[in-house]
Amino acid sequence: MAGRVRVVRMSVEQPLWRALTAYRVLTLVYAVLLAGFGREDFERPWVVVAYLAFLALWTLVTLPRVANAASCTKRFLGLDLVVALTGILLTPLADVDAQHFDGPTLPSIWTAGSVLAFALKGGWRWAAFASTLVAVANIIERGEPSEDTFHNVLLVWVASIAIGYVVEVARASERTLARALEIEAATRERERLARDIHDSVLQVLAMVQRRGTALGGEAAELGRMAGEQEVALRTLVSSGFVPATRLSEDSADGAVVRAVDTGELERADEEEHASCDLRALLAVHAGSRVVFAEPGAPVLLPGAAARELAAAVSAALDNVRVHAGPDAQAWILVEDEPDAVIVTVRDDGPGIPEGRLDQAEEEGRLGVALSIRGRLRDLGGTAELISVPGQGTEVELKVPKVSRGKAGSAR
Repeated sequence: MAGRVRVVRMSVEQPLWRALTAYRVLTLVYAVLLAGFGREDFERPWVVVAYLAFLALWTLVTLPRVANAASCTKRFLGLDLVVALTGILLTPLADVDAQHFDGPTLPSIWTAGSVLAFALKGGWRWAAFASTLVAVANIIERGEPSEDTFHNVLLVWVASIAIGYVVEVARASERTLARALEIEAATRERERLARDIHDSVLQVLAMVQRRGTALGGEAAELGRMAGEQEVALRTLVSSGFVPATRLSEDSADGAVVRAVDTGELERADEEEHASCDLRALLAVHAGSRVVFAEPGAPVLLPGAAARELAAAVSAALDNVRVHAGPDAQAWILVEDEPDAVIVTVRDDGPGIPEGRLDQAEEEGRLGVALSIRGRLRDLGGTAELISVPGQGTEVELKVPKVSRGKAGSAR
């Protein structure tokens, strides 16, 4: 049975929403304590009690609304701002002397939370709109605003716009990151497919071409067609074909979203992290032309890493069979060090002329580039090739014990 789809969201602005939630609660407590300490200064205390009771109820009930951008709708933002503006304009009704000194309004600094919600939701333009309305309400409430009033209004206006701008920059960076992750995942998938094609289809086509040419007659024509298909397929692989990925961008809040089948994910994790004895995977290559030297104890690696390393060894042996000649002898040496596993593949063939690998990569022959070096790079390891004309070739494959693995790097 297939597992359910799990959606993973990563958003740099989510901590800002959590901070806003805490800010609204703390400023509510501050407004209530401020009114309680100054209750003797109010000519109409019932107005204060009624408004703060409503403000407390509104703040607690709407906490889920400021949990993220999706739940913080335009309608909620409008109503929330109305609550803040109403409290500012009710201040002279509760305290007739409020217009004669720069005392706090009924909502006090709770009002800034409403403006910040606009900034987080819509950026600096929305923040400028909300803070302007708050500024106008404060000026009307004061009647004859003082210099301190203008300073406070300007501070809220500038701070909210700055936060809104930071949020817009964060969202743009998040979209860039999502695109980079998408490109990286697509590139790794393309390289994986290219390695698989090289290790199977291209090798078979090359063999058919060689055998057909050697047999002659109708087989030669079949070999020629196989050679044409090999060239076409190599061109396709090296041209940058990129398969579709399942990585997408959530335009609502700029979060990176990836749909993952949880059942497949759990099975893949189990297979990837299950220990595997590398010796068993490499022993199949031993034969009359291949000498296999192994440690006496198991060489354990995560399953995915062991299979990829074994595939790289297989690719190196394929190169020996194709390029070193049918009589070439090969040796596989496995070394299990404390922090890494090293596999060395050596042959006694004619070696590789200088510049031949670069030329082969330009021609689309990507055996060393993808099947060997590409696999080791995805495992966080290295592949070093040493070849002297007339003295054979040695390929050293080194994989760290703590390997990120191909699958892990792509998720």
